[in-house]
Amino acid sequence: MILPVLLALAAPQTAGKPPITAQTQVSGGVRPAEQLALRFDAADLAIEVLPQTKRLRGVATLTFTAKAPVARLLIDLDRNLPVSAVSVDGVALKPSAWSNPDGRLTIALPAPAASGKTLSVRIAYAGVPHVAVNAPWDDGVVWSKTKDGRTWFATTAEGYGCDLFWPCLDFPTGEPARVDLHITVPKGLKAPSNGVLLGVETLADGRTTWNWRAKHVNTYAIALNVGPYEEISGTYKSHYGNTVPMFYWYLPGEKAQAERLFAEFAPTLDFFESVIGPYPFGDEKVGVVETPHKGMEHQTINAYGNNYAKTSDGFDDLFQHEFAHEWFANQLTAANWDDYWLHEGFGTYMQPLYGQWREGDGRYAAMMDRQRSRVDNKAPIVRGLPLTEEQVYEPSKGGAGQDIYFKASWMLHTLRWLIGDEAFFKAVRLEVYGRDDPKPGNFAPRYGSTAEFEGFVQQATGRDYGWFFDAYLRQAKLPDLVITRQPDGRTQFRWTTPSAKPFAMPVEIAVDGKLRRLDMAGGVEQIAVPAGAHVVVDPSSRVLRRSAAIEAYQAYQAEQRTSP
Repeated sequence: MILPVLLALAAPQTAGKPPITAQTQVSGGVRPAEQLALRFDAADLAIEVLPQTKRLRGVATLTFTAKAPVARLLIDLDRNLPVSAVSVDGVALKPSAWSNPDGRLTIALPAPAASGKTLSVRIAYAGVPHVAVNAPWDDGVVWSKTKDGRTWFATTAEGYGCDLFWPCLDFPTGEPARVDLHITVPKGLKAPSNGVLLGVETLADGRTTWNWRAKHVNTYAIALNVGPYEEISGTYKSHYGNTVPMFYWYLPGEKAQAERLFAEFAPTLDFFESVIGPYPFGDEKVGVVETPHKGMEHQTINAYGNNYAKTSDGFDDLFQHEFAHEWFANQLTAANWDDYWLHEGFGTYMQPLYGQWREGDGRYAAMMDRQRSRVDNKAPIVRGLPLTEEQVYEPSKGGAGQDIYFKASWMLHTLRWLIGDEAFFKAVRLEVYGRDDPKPGNFAPRYGSTAEFEGFVQQATGRDYGWFFDAYLRQAKLPDLVITRQPDGRTQFRWTTPSAKPFAMPVEIAVDGKLRRLDMAGGVEQIAVPAGAHVVVDPSSRVLRRSAAIEAYQAYQAEQRTSP
């Protein structure tokens, strides 16, 4: 259902253009009552990608159910994509019934909708979409070319949100229950996207329309990908008895590299299904597409732009990280960006956990050690407020930045040792699936929070670990283990925290090579150590704590970056 009228030729686009408003740059945070009053039942998105003019042209049919009375709809949409027509329940509205001065499309309903009423809203729009400056670290579209000069196009929207290319509710709990995508592209190009491919239509002039259907898609995880792709496909026999289709779309001339990456799909699935639980979207697909940006966890169509890089760990860490997000971002979605660490902390911990599953404790320890020096401790990971994505991701806006990745990963490492594998993975399954016995068909994508995960840890252990999460998530600085050794051998170990709250974290020590565990009840313990004995604290690096050595290393790195 593509609009038949061609648009005027656009000037070549450059990064960061056309500019977006402050409203469009906001994803999540405090939302107006009119948006929270809607249940998003379905989105039917017909979008044509026009490489010659660097434009998009679309018709979005959105189905909502009012949870409370509403007199107007507030739909997020970048004003660079001006609206040409709106209808509600099949009735065309006059242009005076809608406006979009700042990136939030306001539609006055013909009559107020009572609670329980279903609304079908059709929005026709077109324009020049915002071009990302440095995707995927900022958002927008990427217009690129293959080596032989053909169009290679992709979207990213995690930070600024879905409104960059389709009219949506741009906050985490605004995801539609079903999405139908009809992506029209020029002759010779393909458009792999979310969910199941229903079919490809060839139009009279050679253009093709790719029809996809997906369920419960994370708002920022809906993606357009266009290129002269070649395809590798196969099937995976799940641990749970079902068969999962797998696809990789890659650029021509890369068959050997593509086959090597595709060979990683099944072993990676084995790991996740063995350690976490069933692949959440087995009735759709495992999908990966090569993109002109680094990568993103687009649901069932993960973006991959790692150039087939190799590491000493023996697997493609970018592929593994983005794939981890099918569990930690797409199956489990943080209801508030304040809990962003549920996506990135778990997603980052999955790489050393995979290394351990593949090669054992040595690989795991080496990978965790590389993460440790990237912990910044400049802002709390969780603030207990409704936040936008950028308020969490951007240190310049008060966010924890990369600590939602590496500090959160190390927190999970410490928690796992503290409560043991059985309780740890039970709490993780409860958070991901909402139940401890997930099987295909008995769970659906869900929203989660930090408070909920704390409750699941308590459920799995029978103990309240609020002190643990307060120390690592709700304050910036790390707990510090202060050691005072007297001449007579009496040695005190005391935890200090910026909040001065008790921190009852056990710790192991080795005294002349003999290992013992200090319970640290109340955050302090005193023992007798023989004179001259050699003491090593936490010899296996179980506990995330302040390290003067790492602080000195980070200061040195900062000096090197600023020196001429």
